[in-house]
Amino acid sequence: MSSFAFRPRLWKLPAIVQTLRQLNASAQVEPNLNSIEAGRRRQKPNLSVWYKSDTYSCNCEITNLGRCGKVKDARKLFDDMPQRDAVSYASMINVYLKNDDLPNAQRLFQAMPTGNIVAESAMVSGYVKAGRIAEARQVFDRMENRNVYSWTSLISGYLSCGQVDEARRLFGRMPVKNVVSWTTMILGYARNNMIDEARRVFILMPERNTVSWTVMIKALIENDQFDEALSLFNDMPQRNLYSWNIIILGLLNANRVSEAIKLFSSMPQRNAISWTTMVTGLAHNKMTKLAREYFDRMPNKDVAAWNAMIASYVDEGLMAEAGELFSFMHERNVVSWNLMIDGYTKSGPKEQALKHLILMLRFCFRPNGTTIASVLSSCEDMMELMQAHALVLSHGFEHDTVVVNTLVTMYSRNGDVTSARFVFNHLGAKDVASWNAMILAYSNHGYGHHALQVFAHMLRSGAKPDEITFVGVLSACSHAGLVNKGQRLFNSMNHVYDIEPKAQHYSCLVDILGRAGLVDEATKVVRMMPASEKDAAVLGALLGAYRFHGNITMASLIGEALQELEPGSSGGYVLLAIIYAARGKWDEFARVRKKMKERNVNKVPGFSQIQVKGRSHVFFVGDKSHPQAAEIWGLLQEKLLPHMWEMGYSKRNASQIDHQKRN
Repeated sequence: MSSFAFRPRLWKLPAIVQTLRQLNASAQVEPNLNSIEAGRRRQKPNLSVWYKSDTYSCNCEITNLGRCGKVKDARKLFDDMPQRDAVSYASMINVYLKNDDLPNAQRLFQAMPTGNIVAESAMVSGYVKAGRIAEARQVFDRMENRNVYSWTSLISGYLSCGQVDEARRLFGRMPVKNVVSWTTMILGYARNNMIDEARRVFILMPERNTVSWTVMIKALIENDQFDEALSLFNDMPQRNLYSWNIIILGLLNANRVSEAIKLFSSMPQRNAISWTTMVTGLAHNKMTKLAREYFDRMPNKDVAAWNAMIASYVDEGLMAEAGELFSFMHERNVVSWNLMIDGYTKSGPKEQALKHLILMLRFCFRPNGTTIASVLSSCEDMMELMQAHALVLSHGFEHDTVVVNTLVTMYSRNGDVTSARFVFNHLGAKDVASWNAMILAYSNHGYGHHALQVFAHMLRSGAKPDEITFVGVLSACSHAGLVNKGQRLFNSMNHVYDIEPKAQHYSCLVDILGRAGLVDEATKVVRMMPASEKDAAVLGALLGAYRFHGNITMASLIGEALQELEPGSSGGYVLLAIIYAARGKWDEFARVRKKMKERNVNKVPGFSQIQVKGRSHVFFVGDKSHPQAAEIWGLLQEKLLPHMWEMGYSKRNASQIDHQKRN
C-alpha cells in the first residue's frame, strides 16, 4: 500500500500518530534489516507531510510537546507549519510560559500578526507570575476583549505585590465574576493580613465551592482564629481530604491536640498526608511517644512519613531512636540523610555527622546545600573545617550563598578571619546573612574598623541591614572606642531603617558608653529604654561599666538587681564578687559567695582552645594540668604582661598570674 485507504477524522489524528509512533518504537524484529527497511518505505505513510498540513493537529502536538518539556521540538514544529492560526501562536506562547521562558514568549507575542484573547490572557498571566505587573497591565489595557481568566490573573498579581486597592478596583469593574475570582480575592486579602475583608468577600459570594471554603478556613487558621475556622469547617456542605488535613494541622499547631485527634478519628478516609500531619503535629507538641504510635499505625508509610518521625526524634535530641528508625528505612532521600547529619551536628556525637556524610556519598546520594551547611557546622577544629571546605569545592558549592555564609561563620569561630574574608570575597550573590557573617567575624575578633568598612560596602551594594547587622556594627564601635559613631548608628536604626532596637542593641550602646567613661549617659539609656527590653545583658553591661570606673555603690545596686533578674545565672554574682574583692570588701565578697552556694549557682570556668600540629590544647581558668604549665605561665609573666601594660591594660591582675606561676 502506498497510502491509507481511509482518512481519519482530524480530532482523532494526534492519538493515531502517537499510537503509530509507539508501535514503530516497539518493533524489535531482527532478521534481514534491509528487507524490513524496504517494507517500511513501501508501507509507512508519509505522516510528517500529512500531519504538518493540518493546523489543528499541529497545535495539539505543540501543546503535547510543551507538556513533556520538549520546547525546542515544539518550536521546530511551529516553525515548519505551512499555515499558522491564532491558536498556533497561543499554543507556542503557552509552551514557553509553562516552561518558565518568558523572554521567548514575549518575543513571539510581539511577532504575532494579530492579537487574540488566548495569547493575550496567557501573557498577562506570564507577566504576573514573573512579578512584572506593569507589563501585565499594559497587555491587559490593550486587549479588545477580556475574559474572566485575564481579569483574575491581573487581580491576583496586584494582590501578590501588595497593591490591594488596585486589585479591589479591578474586581469591582469585572463584568462577570466566577467562583475563582471571588476565591482569589479572599486569598489575596488573607495574604495581606486583611482577614476582615476576606471574611466579607466570603459572605458576599453568590456561590461557593470546596476550594473557597477551604481557603477561608486556612485564612482564619493563619490569623489564629481557630474557633471560627472550626465552626466554618463544621458548616461545610462538602469536604475533601485537603480541608480535613488543613483544619487538623491548624488545631495541632494551636496545641489543641485532643480536638485534632477527635477530628482525625472521624475522617471518612485518610491519605499519607493525613497521617504525616498527625505525626508532625504531635511531635511539634512534644508528644513524641504518641507520634510514634500514629506512625506505627500508618498503613502505607512513604518516605515523607519516615522523615517526619525521624525529624521528631531529632528535634528532641533523641539521636539513638532517630538512628534506629533511619536504619529500618527501605527508601531514603536527601532529606532523610540531612535530618540525621543535622541531628548529630546539634546533639552529637558530631563525628557521626561526618560518618553519615560518607555513607550518604557511598550510597550515591548527592549532597545539597543544606547537607554541606550542616557538615560545616559540625566541624570542631581547623583540620575538619578544611576537609569540609574541600568537600564544598569538589561538589561545586563554592557559590552557594548559604554554604559560604556557614563557611565564613565557621572560619571565624576557629579564629581564622583571613580565610573567612577570602571565601566572603569570592561569593557573588551576597545576601544580608552574608554581610552579617563577615561583620560579626571582624567584630567578634576585635577588628572594629574592619567591621565598619564591611558595613559601608554593604550599604553601597544596596543590601538593607537588619537587627543582626546592627548587633555587629554596634559591637564593633564598642571595640574600636567609636562613641559618636555608635550613637549615630543606634539612632539610625529606628529613624532610617525602621528597626526597633532590642535588648542586644541597648546592651551594645551601654557598653560603648561605659567603656568611654560615660557612665551617667549609660545609666540614662537604661532608665529610658522600654522595660520589656531591660534584660540581664543590659544590666550586665551597665554593671561592667561601674566596675571599670570604680563606682562600688551603684555597682552593688545593679548587681543585686541582676541577681534577682537571673538568680540561677552566675554572671551577676561573679561580677559583683570581683568588684568587692578589688576594693578589699571581703565581708561583702563572702556574702555573695554564700548566696551562690545557697542558690546552688555554679560558675562555669572560662577556657580557651588552640590546635598545634593537629592536636587540640584546652586551657581552663587556673588550670595547672598541662605538662608545660610552668613554661606557659613563665612566658605570660615575661612576654605578654609587659606588652598588655604598654597597651593600657590594668596591672590589677598581675598578682593572680604570679600566684598561678608559684603554684
